[in-house]
Amino acid sequence: MAKKKKLPNAPRVSKEDAPATLKDLLSSEVLNKLKAQADELKNEENDRKEAERKKAEEARKAEQKRLDNDFAHLLENSSQDWRKYK
Repeated sequence: MAKKKKLPNAPRVSKEDAPATLKDLLSSEVLNKLKAQADELKNEENDRKEAERKKAEEARKAEQKRLDNDFAHLLENSSQDWRKYK
């Protein structure tokens, strides 16, 4: 079996030596505004999804109500074992 070559560990970069990130360059006020905006967008997305889910649920209920009033649909989907209703 071939021996596995050991890779030398990459030297870790300390925070002082690391390049400046965008988070470090922005002020705390700007970061807070961005976080608030992100939270607001998440809330709007959740509200939109909830409204879409409710709309789909209402459409499903309306379709079921329409099918319950359709005799042909009820006859096709009913059990053919009439003895249990005697």
